[in-house]
Amino acid sequence: MFTPKYTINNAILKNIGLIEAAKEVIQHAPLLPFYEKKFQKDALIRSVHYGTHIEGNELSLSQAEKVVMGQQVIARERDIQEVINYRKVMEFIDELGAEKKDVTEDLILQLHKFTVEKILPQETAGTYRKTQVVIRSNQTGEVVFRPPAAIAVPMQIQDLVAFINSNTAEDIHPVLKSGIVHYELVRIHPFVDGNGRVSRALSTLILFLEGYDIRKFFSLEEYFDSDAARYYLALQEVEKQNGDFTSWLSYFTQGLAIELSKVRSRVEAVSADANIKQKLGGKPLLLSERQMEIVEFIQKNGYLENKAFKSLFPMISEDSVLLDLKTLVGAGLIKKQGVTKGAKYVMAK
Repeated sequence: MFTPKYTINNAILKNIGLIEAAKEVIQHAPLLPFYEKKFQKDALIRSVHYGTHIEGNELSLSQAEKVVMGQQVIARERDIQEVINYRKVMEFIDELGAEKKDVTEDLILQLHKFTVEKILPQETAGTYRKTQVVIRSNQTGEVVFRPPAAIAVPMQIQDLVAFINSNTAEDIHPVLKSGIVHYELVRIHPFVDGNGRVSRALSTLILFLEGYDIRKFFSLEEYFDSDAARYYLALQEVEKQNGDFTSWLSYFTQGLAIELSKVRSRVEAVSADANIKQKLGGKPLLLSERQMEIVEFIQKNGYLENKAFKSLFPMISEDSVLLDLKTLVGAGLIKKQGVTKGAKYVMAK
């Protein structure tokens, strides 16, 4: 059975410590449903955009968001389809994580089917490659990696699946296990196209299955895409180190530590929710989405003035915004300072 070789160095220890600290804060933060949905939607859009952008997709983040939300954009058909497909992939692993499904060979093949739907010929979707492939440098065209021969792919995937479900893997920290699976599927390169997306999706699924879904607020894809050259160099380092995963796992854990630290900061910025719940005596918060946006704006900027209504809600009348503010003041969530048009609305202490 496949057995990964690595050393727990100081960088990995530090990164895991940051991950665990952020996870604790994020998991237990008393967030309003509005924020919960907002953070999850943001993570989904970033995962879909950056997870396809790193493979050469030309859609911008805002275009990808429109496609994810079912809106039309004018762009290359393949780019649109890749985004549609990767959204389906992310929704699929979300379901699998919730159901605690075992990772199987069929599951990996299904991930590939979703990834390349309407992009590759139907007969190659969800099937292993039948030919030898090589990975070339984008800059030089030089061959930087030769994946295993096509005939070895099914056995090596079976070996990887056996590792994922083994007692040995149970003793490995979930983040390290996720990173190991990510690399190993990239190394095997089982498909003619879509290997990177399938590898990153399977890696995320491992985190979900191991209790590290972290409210589905995070996206590792943005970290990988922010310096794609470094991502590919980190992957290549394993082979250069004779199969030692240490350098790759240092890079991988750093990415999750950076991402979760950002999420933690965002969560803490809106964790006045705990104070809000206290003010309402623990009662359910039946606020509208617009009222939630007002609360978020005040928490972020310190106050809201009448002159900011138009930029915050360009299609909403001033009277409607004032009515929302009156509701929030009445609930004790915010308070009004001043009585004229120059009045400010701030969070209640």
